[in-house]
Amino acid sequence: MRVSIQPFTARAARRATAAAAVAALAGPLAGCSLFAPSDAPPAMPSPAHYGATPLPERTAAAQGVAQRFDVGAQPVPDWWKQYRSPALDSLVDEGLRNSPTLAAAEKSLTAAREQLRAQIGSSLLPSIDAGGQATRERALGVPTFGPQTVLYDVFAGQLQASYTLDLFGAARFANRALSRRVDVSAYQLESARRALAANIVTAAVTSAALAEQVSTTERLVALAREQANDTAARYRLGAASHADMLNAQQSAAALEASLPALRQQWQTTRHALAVLLGRTPDQASADLALADLHLPEDVPVVVPSTLLQARPDIRAAEAGLQAAAAEVGVATAQLFPQLSLSASMGHAGFNWPAMLSGAGAIWSVGASLTQPLFHGGALLAQRRAARATYDAAVDQYKQTVLAAFQDVADRLAALDNDASALDASNRSAAAARGAFDDTAARVRLGALPPSAARASEQQYRNARLDEIRATGTRLVDTARLYQAMGTPTDGGKDAKRASGADGAQDAGDAKRMHDAGGTGMSGTAGTVDAVADAARAAGTGVGIPAATNVATDANAPRAIAATGPTNAKSAASSTNARDTAGTQGPANLPN
Repeated sequence: MRVSIQPFTARAARRATAAAAVAALAGPLAGCSLFAPSDAPPAMPSPAHYGATPLPERTAAAQGVAQRFDVGAQPVPDWWKQYRSPALDSLVDEGLRNSPTLAAAEKSLTAAREQLRAQIGSSLLPSIDAGGQATRERALGVPTFGPQTVLYDVFAGQLQASYTLDLFGAARFANRALSRRVDVSAYQLESARRALAANIVTAAVTSAALAEQVSTTERLVALAREQANDTAARYRLGAASHADMLNAQQSAAALEASLPALRQQWQTTRHALAVLLGRTPDQASADLALADLHLPEDVPVVVPSTLLQARPDIRAAEAGLQAAAAEVGVATAQLFPQLSLSASMGHAGFNWPAMLSGAGAIWSVGASLTQPLFHGGALLAQRRAARATYDAAVDQYKQTVLAAFQDVADRLAALDNDASALDASNRSAAAARGAFDDTAARVRLGALPPSAARASEQQYRNARLDEIRATGTRLVDTARLYQAMGTPTDGGKDAKRASGADGAQDAGDAKRMHDAGGTGMSGTAGTVDAVADAARAAGTGVGIPAATNVATDANAPRAIAATGPTNAKSAASSTNARDTAGTQGPANLPN
């Protein structure tokens, strides 16, 4: 065994002091804009209203309910309870509790947080190892009086420590980037929870509407068959033409052919709902009754400036932007020198007594400085790539905000139009019902033939189908608006569950992460992709307009880092600072 002993001289002490001074100055330098662009989100417009036209105070009254838009109100936790259906509440709670995809996403988030803890510990703290060695060696001796050999033992034990000084912030930037990536995953998880709640409500309402459509269509098929049989009997008696009989048979067959497709859509929706609840399709729940669902009358509308903080997909895009900014800092810091320190101490000797004696003490202290000189342009190319990734993240953030504004505008317009459509459908169904009752009464009095009552009932049943569709559409679009507003699903408990800043669990880790330049644990969140496969099965069209399809929000996110700008002035100044920093770059970068 060879032991390197390096005396700690006054000259070495001066070098260590100088290195410490450089480290003290490099910390603030690494955090400045010369290394990384600003991670503040770009300024976004804050329109006075979402849609192309101002939002009315309330919708038209339909089925006795006019929804009021409460602009500026706070989102409602557990918004599905506004439907006042205990059965619906139970379904949503079961889905949030039992969904395997959400459980898998939560465990993946936990793994990501532990990886962040591991990276922070390995990059910001020294590593200390203990080792021991026992060897027996045979070496050639000095041939004085003929050949001879030497056989001896060597025993050694020592502690070794090493530490790489983060002079230019590479480790801190890397920790911050990973912290923000964890936030992205957390916000995606939160978005998935909200999408799952909306999908369950949508599937339950859609299934209830389809069940009533199937029942109404079955009655229409029975009436069409009666009409075809009656026309055939009249044809045999010479009271109807052959064409009349064929037309009646064709109408009955066409209506009957539409029934299997409607049943398939109903069954598909029930199966999708079962999967959303964490069940197998054979355990599909019984359908709700549309009449038992009460339309929420007061709908909170988050103002555009607040929406930036309310939607997890926007917060996820913001965290992704901040991660990309930190990765530019990592790439920049890699262009500068790296200083590493190492030390070891222990005992060694040719036997145990000698090793454990004072004479067997050994130690060493060393430092190494590495400055990149030539890497074929790889380091500069990596920095340019990181900068391009950051610019893409800025544009992605802008697109996410614009898409969120459009999402809310579309939902608000849908509710306004849904109310008008449902009001017209109600009036049509009421008139058709009145005509049917009058016709049936006259048939009972003998003033009209039975075929008149059958034709009148067919008109009423068709009007009723339109009313069922319009009712389901209005209920579903209300749920989609709640989702678009970024409404919390359980009054803020998700924030504690998805965040890693659980002081009771590990306050020390949270403190170290905060000191490292980002908690990575303070955000809540969501990955809507986790539930998309189950929800997609019910989004194939269910006899209700496409807006009611059970599908996840297309803009659901993709964490809790810096908050977005609350006014255009401050946000604009942040943007200018970011752009200036990005164009200047670090001064006198090594080639």
